[in-house]
Amino acid sequence: MTAKIISGTEIAKQIREELKQEIAELKEKHNLVPGLATVLVGEDPASQVYVGQKEKTSIALGIYSERHDLPAEITQQELLALIDRLNKDPKIHGILVQLPLPKHLNETEVLYAIDPKKDVDGFHPVNVGKLMIGEPDYLPCTPHGIQQLLIRSGVKIEGAEVVVLGRSNIVGKPIANILLQKKPGANATVTVCHTGTRDISFHTRRADILIVAAGKPKAVTADMVKEGVVVIDVGVNRVGKTAEGKDILVGDVDFDTVKEKASAITPVPGGVGPMTITMLMLNTVKAAKLAAGLA
Repeated sequence: MTAKIISGTEIAKQIREELKQEIAELKEKHNLVPGLATVLVGEDPASQVYVGQKEKTSIALGIYSERHDLPAEITQQELLALIDRLNKDPKIHGILVQLPLPKHLNETEVLYAIDPKKDVDGFHPVNVGKLMIGEPDYLPCTPHGIQQLLIRSGVKIEGAEVVVLGRSNIVGKPIANILLQKKPGANATVTVCHTGTRDISFHTRRADILIVAAGKPKAVTADMVKEGVVVIDVGVNRVGKTAEGKDILVGDVDFDTVKEKASAITPVPGGVGPMTITMLMLNTVKAAKLAAGLA
């Protein structure tokens, strides 16, 4: 058996086309233009790339985009003042503060300062709480992208044994909560494994769906999975450079061996990655509709 490749690139393209049509209709029927503000503090090269991709995607879809590039030495008060202004700006429906922030800034205080209705990342405790009780305004972007990859690939989630490797607040905990909900595209039995789990392989070999966000290159090998498993690899690890100087990227799964046992698997790159920004755009459109009373 060689696994079907679940292409995040293709599925993200489908969703973006749907969003483009929806945004055009919002403009035409309701004179409503979704607006996203990105805030970048300092000059971290990876963060600059991410913010640039978000800005480019916004513009391509017809979303109003505002980018705020701030000096690394900005004070906490100055940053909070900007967020307060964006909270009050009716043109802005979503606010994204790119992490990590410089060490002298309090990330928690900054994220908590964002109006929960404009928290399109889904990190504010109000939105985390709403997810827990099954009434979310927004789903966090990467976990929502994972759910969409499964749904749009025809993977049966209801009743499935799902194993999640990793318990981060960004991926592990929220995807477990999303797939636990008694809703379409969920209703699974979910096990979360982490550094305190005694025998990880015992759990991973039971998985119908294995979601890996372990933060370690090729941590999951073929002997750790059963035949026919669906594997979602969230990891992105830089393990060297090509002769041309490009980064060599691998996931948290040993793709070459695991794909021989899996029924379906995401590649790295081109799997989960393209979905994250797409879900951010979807949340921004939803925020605009909520603000206008259309959702």
